[in-house]
Amino acid sequence: MSNQLGIVNEQYELVDFGGGRKLERFGHVVLDRPSPAALDQPRKLRDWSVANLKLDDRGEVLLGAKPVDPWQVHIANITFNLRVTPFGHVGLFPEQEVNWKWLQAFKFAGEQAMQPRPQALNLFAYTGGSTMALAKAGFEVVHVDASAPSVRWARENAEVNQLNDHPIRWIVEDARKFAAREIKRGRRYDFIVLDPPSFGHGPGGDRWEIASDLFPLLEDCLQLLSDGGGWLLTAHSTSPTLDEITEWIQHAHRECKIVSNRLALVDAPGRKLDSGFSVRCFL
Repeated sequence: MSNQLGIVNEQYELVDFGGGRKLERFGHVVLDRPSPAALDQPRKLRDWSVANLKLDDRGEVLLGAKPVDPWQVHIANITFNLRVTPFGHVGLFPEQEVNWKWLQAFKFAGEQAMQPRPQALNLFAYTGGSTMALAKAGFEVVHVDASAPSVRWARENAEVNQLNDHPIRWIVEDARKFAAREIKRGRRYDFIVLDPPSFGHGPGGDRWEIASDLFPLLEDCLQLLSDGGGWLLTAHSTSPTLDEITEWIQHAHRECKIVSNRLALVDAPGRKLDSGFSVRCFL
């Protein structure tokens, strides 16, 4: 089943988009930055001068000044510390709000009789949005990312969400190497989240390319899932496509129940800016 999910949030607003750029408000900061998905779209507003900050495709400032960091926004019952990074990121992908809300309502949440806690693995975990959502749902979480600065940032977000004492393991590691070791250890997880980039490098310089590396990693994830477990995969890639991923899962595990969605950001008039896809799978 395929749907399209969008977002409208009082602390985040897609003000306008078009001409390869998007105008967004994160809390009190209005940001004008590149958006390949908006390349062939027309702008609705003529005046984008409301932006506090305009960035080029490398994250360099064209107009305005970077806000004092971090500044905070609250989305899906999660508080995020934001700051402008190279490549124009701020530490938050707001299209994930629908997934964070869904994770917090996942079926294991609140099952107090379940001992020990349900176990979750978050791969390519970035600044920890899914880690916070899983922790708030009652999961014990293993948070894995190849970037040490991103893991430090995620720990900072855990602190502002008062999750310091929650059982979260923070791992700086290549996702493929970590998953392979967990298989050898005989570990099992009740839920796995993956948000892989199209391209990247591990801490040892290992190259990641989603087109060639995703499916072997998904094979490992299937081995790591406990009976009745599930996963959430999100990505922005054009190869493999959403249909190709869904077909692969159906072939690899015929009993897996799949729900796939296009993700979107939505402006006030209701226009949708495509923001990748999600695949939810349950064994």
